[in-house]
This record gives sequence, structure tokens and C-alpha cells, in this order.
Amino acid sequence: MDSRGSQTQYMGWRIDYANPRGEPGFVGPDSVHWRIYKNPVALAIGGVAAVLLEFADPRIRSGVWDHSTYKADPVGRSRRTAIAAMVGAYGPQSAARRVIAGVNKLHAKVNGATPAGEPYRALDTELLDWVSATAVYGFLTAYDRFVAPVSAADRRRYFAESGPVARLYGVQNVLTSEADFEAMMHRLAPRFEAHPIVDEFLTIIKTGKGQARALGFFYRAVARAAVSIVPAPVRAKLQLGAEYDLGAVDRMLVRAAAAVAERFPAKDAPSTQAPLRFGLPANSVSQPAPPGGAAGPRGAAGGRGDRFGVNARRGRNRPPLSPRSR
Repeated sequence: MDSRGSQTQYMGWRIDYANPRGEPGFVGPDSVHWRIYKNPVALAIGGVAAVLLEFADPRIRSGVWDHSTYKADPVGRSRRTAIAAMVGAYGPQSAARRVIAGVNKLHAKVNGATPAGEPYRALDTELLDWVSATAVYGFLTAYDRFVAPVSAADRRRYFAESGPVARLYGVQNVLTSEADFEAMMHRLAPRFEAHPIVDEFLTIIKTGKGQARALGFFYRAVARAAVSIVPAPVRAKLQLGAEYDLGAVDRMLVRAAAAVAERFPAKDAPSTQAPLRFGLPANSVSQPAPPGGAAGPRGAAGGRGDRFGVNARRGRNRPPLSPRSR
């Protein structure tokens, strides 16, 4: 997001993250969500990864591509999606409920059939469950991989915090752990397939369609970073080959951008406005994480490990990592 206006307007409604004073949100200042959602680089990478996971299912892919403005206005479409996520994390409950109700009303009109003739509805609970799961997985994994480690305890808190907002969207099977995500992914995996729309979507991301052309190198790095956190079985299904491997320069670039965003949040961002609602300093949730974080070593209890095979291509993607090399 590049301006306050772009983050405080949704479908003609003004969202005030700083008011009403004292009104609670669905998560609060001490939440893991506030820490993760404040970093726009992690959200961008996690959001692209989530879309790739969603587009693996032809029902969601057709629903988004046939019924949204993404092809014509990817920046605007992404901005509206980001605002819906931000208001659920940082907004007062009254604003969050209003935005979510508006999204649900739009989704109620989305139905059709895939090219193979399979019917779909945006409010199908199986699709709602998977869309929610991909976002929860994407944002958490991107932050953990490119910003700072997230401890096992904070991961549990993060999943628990996700429930209330997810249920407002109609989600029935709310994730409680990474094992839940893995189980859902494997259950849906027989449906997953490669498709030209996935390539078209990634081309939009890599070229930064509708955004500053001078930053093309950064958009390409974001696309590769997003592919790098897609679980290996899904990446294989989508046929996202070596051209999407995350190189050392890409990794350095996204981590540097994420570090800057972590240390210097925008003064008008939801993460700096929401604390004011509770009488807290604007930067109260935007302090850099301590070196090494609270997570244990990779692969150990409390560390990230490699549950979903995202490191399966490590021989080409990156050398073995120690906890200090994130």
C-alpha cells in the first residue's frame, strides 16, 4: 500500500483504524497477527503463495479469473484483498464485520463452471476453507522465512487467533495447526493441476503490471520467494520449474526489503494507526524482532522444520541454513 487513502477506503466505506477509541478488534496489540501483518513484504510474498495454492484447484481458479477484475486491474484487486485482511487484524470489530459482510455479499453472486464443466460456488464451504487455509499458511510462512523466526508457541497462538475472523467468512474447518493445513492440502491434492492461468498470474506478479516498471527486479524476486514457500507437492503439480528457484540475490533482496519495512513502518499504515485506538504509541508493535527470535533450530521442536517439503529443492534453491542465516 502506498498511501493512507488506499488503506482506509473499501467499497466506498472509510475505515478508521484509530477509532472509536477503546473498541476492540478481533485480535489485539499483543497478538501474533499484529506482528506478522505489519510487514508488507511478508504479506506480498505470502499473498502470492496463497493465490498459487488456491489456483491449483480449478474451481477457485475459474471463480477468481472469471469473476474478478484481477486481469484488468491487478493492483486495485490486490489492494482490496489486502484491506480486507488488514481490517480483520487491525480494525475495530464494527468495521471488520461491515467489510466482511460486504465481501460475503459479493461472493454470494459468484458461481459458474470450470472449463471441464464442474460447477462451483464461491460460498462452497470446501473452497472457503481452502482459501482461508492458504492465507493463514502463506502469511505465517513468509514472515518466518523472510523476516524473523516464529516460535512454536507463537505459531499456536497465530492459528488460534485466526478463528473468529475466518468463521465470519463462513469457514467451517478452521486451522488449529500446520498439521491441519497439511491434511487439507493432501485431501484436495487430487484436484490440483497446472494451467496457463497460473503462468499468466505469475507473469503479472513478475512484471509488476500497473506498478513502477523500475522495480521489475524486485517483483521477480517476490514471485520467486512466493514459489519457494509453496509446498513441494503443489509446486510439482503446478509445474513451476527451475526458472522459479529462489537465488541468493533474490533472497538477499526480499530479506533486505522486509528488514527495512520491519524497522521503518509507514506512519499511516494500519499497524501504526491501530495502537492509537488503545492509547498506545504508534510504533508499539513495530519494533524489530530480537536476533534469532524465539524459535528453536530448524527442524527441531519449536523451529520451522520442513513439514511441507518447501526445502525439497534445496540443492538448487539454497545451501543448508543455520538458525542465524535466515
